[in-house]
Amino acid sequence: MSVPEVVPIAYEPDYRTDTIGRFRGGQFLASVTFAVPQGAADPRVPSCFAVLHRFDDAGRHLDSRIEAVPGAFGGEVAKTAGRLLERWLDALPEREFGDVAIAPFAVHVDGVLFGLVLERHHEGAAEDDWAELYPDRLGFHAPWDGTYDT
Repeated sequence: MSVPEVVPIAYEPDYRTDTIGRFRGGQFLASVTFAVPQGAADPRVPSCFAVLHRFDDAGRHLDSRIEAVPGAFGGEVAKTAGRLLERWLDALPEREFGDVAIAPFAVHVDGVLFGLVLERHHEGAAEDDWAELYPDRLGFHAPWDGTYDT
């Protein structure tokens, strides 16, 4: 089954998709995530990023706000990124957490891919059959009900 034009992503409170939803002006997908920037001094130590992607009501990408949060890898830097992300989310007018449906997109920051990228995961597939959220590594696939694999 081919990838739909907009990929549903289900809202899961207190889990990996608990910071997605709608606001006056469209939809949003946000997260705190770790990735290794291109040219990092130590490629084994990822950086922490606060990420907010905004989409129009039809799911087309509008913009992304992505900020690396300085600090040593671990819980404290993730908490700092979480507080930053909360401020960004609080600024979205009429924000409501819930399911979204977004079109594939890609943004590169510091050599790190952020986006929902179409891929072929099943051997012999004639067309893309998977949408992977980077760098979070959440994979969406048929039956396209918003659930994901990690």
